[in-house]
Order: sequence, then structure tokens, then C-alpha cells
Amino acid sequence: MDIQNLAYAITQIFHNFGAVTVVGGAVFALLWRATDVQRRLARLVLAAWLVQAVSGVTFGAISYYYYAQFPDLTGIAVAALVVKIVCAALGISLTGWQLLAQSSEATRRHSWMALCFLGMLALSAAAVLRWFS
Repeated sequence: MDIQNLAYAITQIFHNFGAVTVVGGAVFALLWRATDVQRRLARLVLAAWLVQAVSGVTFGAISYYYYAQFPDLTGIAVAALVVKIVCAALGISLTGWQLLAQSSEATRRHSWMALCFLGMLALSAAAVLRWFS
């Protein structure tokens, strides 16, 4: 068995489920207006953004472990990676803010819309990164 490919595959599984949860959790929060449900979804979405960040770093760590260098990314792939990193940082920040702030329903709704957008942008950047790396 190729341990390197197994490590990549396991990391990809976590990364994929994190991506689904980031977008799906935000969509469900927009559909459910109950504050208690939105708070539970915010905790889930925050965990998913953290999974996205950790699994993204893990991809680089696996490459570094096996090849003694990070993946060779240039041009568009670097830009896509930067977009993904910025989306994760903003997603973690915005979701954390939602958990700590006592905000109006309108503000929460706008936050969830922003989180939907960030999740979809990160997924789109992932496709570009995959294609151009």
C-alpha cells in the first residue's frame, strides 16, 4: 500500500466534508431563522472552516514530508490558494464573531449570506487550484 497516497486520500476526505459543511451549514442557517438552530450551525460551520484550514496545511505537510519541498505552484494556482486561505480566515473570523456577538436577525442573515459566498468562492478556488497545479 502506498502510504503517501493514503495520507492524501484521507486528508482529501476531511477536506471535502469540511467544504460541504461550510456551504451547507450556511445555507441551512439562512433557511432556519431560529436563533438556537443558527448558533448550533455556527459551531458546526466554524469547526468545518477549521477542518478546511488544517486539512489544507496537511496537504502541504504531506508533500513536504515525502518530497522535502512544498508543491510547485505558480501563477493562477498560487492566486487560487491565496483566495482559499483568505476565505478560510474570513470564514473562521465571521463565524466566530457570530458565536460571540449578540446581533439582530438582519445582521445574522447578512453574515450567513457572506459565509455562503465565502464557502462557494473557496470551492471555486479549489477547482481552479486543482486544475492549475
